[in-house]
This record gives sequence, structure tokens and C-alpha cells, in this order.
Amino acid sequence: MLSKPSFQCIGLVGKSHHNQTKETLTRLFRWLNKRGHRVIVEHSAAQQLEFFVETASINQIGAQADLAIVIGGDGNMLGAARVLARYDIGVIGVNRGNLGFLTDLPPEGFEPQLEEVLNGEYDTEKRFLIEAEVVRQGEMNSSYTAMNEVVLHPGQVAHMIEFEVFVDDKFMYSQRADGMIVSTPTGSTAYSLSAGGAILTPNIDAFILVPMFPHTLSARPIVIDASSTIKLQVSPDSRVEQMISCDGHITLPVMADDQIVIRRSEQRLRLIHPKQHDYFEALRSKLGWGSRLF
Repeated sequence: MLSKPSFQCIGLVGKSHHNQTKETLTRLFRWLNKRGHRVIVEHSAAQQLEFFVETASINQIGAQADLAIVIGGDGNMLGAARVLARYDIGVIGVNRGNLGFLTDLPPEGFEPQLEEVLNGEYDTEKRFLIEAEVVRQGEMNSSYTAMNEVVLHPGQVAHMIEFEVFVDDKFMYSQRADGMIVSTPTGSTAYSLSAGGAILTPNIDAFILVPMFPHTLSARPIVIDASSTIKLQVSPDSRVEQMISCDGHITLPVMADDQIVIRRSEQRLRLIHPKQHDYFEALRSKLGWGSRLF
């Protein structure tokens, strides 16, 4: 990839009230400021700093900055991504969480890799988001956007629910299960993976549908084209409280006979990776896969 111009205005987003994030945020701000960048810090993250900084909302960072640096774990990146995907802004992460599939830079010694990125030596990757709408009596009742997955599940633990699955208005199957995960490739290493779904490499334009504890041995995860529209039809006789979860963060209530319509969002997150980023190396290190034998 050809060299790109350096980023002038940089927004910092981080987990609030977190000592390790505070340390990285402080170090990062001073390093960027010394390099001559204009640095804007998201309001809640700025509250933990002990010196004056220019602050802004995450939407203002999306509108004004050339690059957003998210300090935290994948959860922080997901939260920021749902907002920043609306803007033409590059996003890169410093890992202060656990696995960190979306956060490439180490918290200690991030400077060499980040310097290369700021000098124009980086790769860009587009990740699509997913939209979920709850349709009640023919009208949209609620909606939300997710980066990882949309999950239909009961409001109480260990309650079986009944629903039908349609793809592009074609009936696929009915399910008696604890729920259904509809995941993007980004989310295929998250909840979907824990439920037995396949890992989809980020460049695949597809969804994976993973039944949760289905009450039949024949139900298996299925991968479908991301241009498809998925509809989950809740049983009209359902007496179980149900809901839709988006990235495990936002929940939308679901009633008997509701329809959940899921489709690819027009929004795409522009992830920035250091040149040496290797997706399969990340899988090996984070999932404990074996190293080369010969």
C-alpha cells in the first residue's frame, strides 16, 4: 500500500476511572503533543487526567479528528466503533483489556509501531456493522447497530424459546433453542466462537448464524452472504420474556409475534493496522494455537 499523509488531529478515547488506562492515556497524550499533533481527549477519559487538555464528545472526535486511538479492551473499541463508523476517520487501539482482537498496539512500547502509523506506514481494513430492528404489528418498534453480533435470547436464564428463521424472505427453519446469534466476521471470535461458531476472516462479506443450545442435534451454524436480510419470527404463542442484545451492551425488548430484522449496515469502521499486523498470528497468540512444527 502506498504511503499516506500523516494524521494531524488525533482523538483519544479510553476507559474512564481505570488506573492502567490513565497511565497509557497520559503517556500517549504527552508523546503525541511532543510530536506536534493536535490532540483531543474524549470527555469522560479526560476527567482522569491531572493536566489541562482539549476535550470533546466522541461524535465531535469523529467529525474533527483524522485518527482516533482507543485505549482499553475490545469492549471499549466496540463502543467507540459504533459511533466512529459514522465518520470518515481511522481507528486504532491500544490494548488495555484481555484478548484484544481489535486493539493492535501494546500498552508498553507502543511508540515505535504508532510512529510508523503516524508517518503513513500502515494498512487499512474496513469492517462492516450489523443493524437489528424489532418490528411489532408491521411497524418498527426499536433498532440498534452492533459491531460484533445481534443475539435473540430469553430474558431469564435457561428458558427455551421458539422462533422461525427466514433469509431474504425464504423460510430456512424453525428453532427451539436458548436463542440465536447472528454475527459479523468481527464478532466471529467473540460470543459466536464460544457457542461453537466458525471463525470468519475479516475480509469475508458474510454473517454466521449460530443457534444457542438448540433442542435438536441437527442444528448447526450456517454462513450466509452479508447482502442477505435475516428475519427471526418470534412465536405468537410465546409466554417467555425475550430480548435482543447488540454487542452484549444494548438490549431491545421483544414480545410474542415480533419480528427481528437483521441486515448489514451501510456504516463501516475504518480500522488502522501497523504494517506488521498479522491476523493469523493474532489468532495463534490469543487462542493458544500451536506454533509451526517444521
